Amino acid sequence: MKITGGMAARQVARDLEVAPETVNRHVARIARHCMLFHCLLLKDAPPIREVVIDGFESFEYSQYHPIHHHLAVEKDTDFFGYFTDSELRRKGRMSEAQKRGRQEREMRLGKPDPKSIENDVLALLEFITAELDEIVIYSDDHPAYKRSIKRLAVKVEHHITSGKAHRGRDNPLWPINLLDLIIRHNNANHKRETIAWSKRRQASAERLVILLVWRNYVKGRREKVRGSPTPAMARGMLDRHLDWEEIMNERIFRTRNDLPPRWSEYYDRTVSTRAIENERRHELKYAY
Repeated sequence: MKITGGMAARQVARDLEVAPETVNRHVARIARHCMLFHCLLLKDAPPIREVVIDGFESFEYSQYHPIHHHLAVEKDTDFFGYFTDSELRRKGRMSEAQKRGRQEREMRLGKPDPKSIENDVLALLEFITAELDEIVIYSDDHPAYKRSIKRLAVKVEHHITSGKAHRGRDNPLWPINLLDLIIRHNNANHKRETIAWSKRRQASAERLVILLVWRNYVKGRREKVRGSPTPAMARGMLDRHLDWEEIMNERIFRTRNDLPPRWSEYYDRTVSTRAIENERRHELKYAY
């Protein structure tokens, strides 16, 4: 699929000789299917008992609106289990003009919730631990993670690795660091110094869930190993690689399948970008 091959929407549109908005509309539709597909396969799958979590930082609309995608990956299989997101306040080094720009935007649009990371990581972990009494969690030393984990209703063994540690294969956070690299490489909207950034974090989540399905069920775990099993094969969920024709072959009805609360928001396209008015929602009755 071109979307997971590093192409931006306008590049795909030029290649297919269609309008960019046609591409965006179909990406949203494929993403809704991928949410249902992934959750349907998780129903009969074993729970994730050792998980690595981290935040992948990007931005929506402009660099005045940074976001975090919170990712959860099974430690020994590289299985990308779930994600949520948070909008953040712009931080880091800024010129005086940029500080004034941030202040003007915050006065007009309001500030993001300062506890958004804590709350959204909690939502991530509550989904992962829904069927468990205990879990092993690996993370870096972000202070919000500790607060989220304390609020969980299960027994947790928490292993912390410094965010400054070398990100090689011997790092306990390697599965999530590898996923970060794959996202940067395969999603045009997250490449460094790109002009293809997401205008809405809703759209960013839609592209990410397509990558999740591709990563788990289509792509082998190791790029340079011919015939490498997919993460889903590594954890016994499937016995073969899937292709996109199989994934999209049968319609999955939203009214007959459950989604976690955050993904329900993505499905309905109700996740808002502060700087955009009159955002498009998913309100089609017969295509729900």
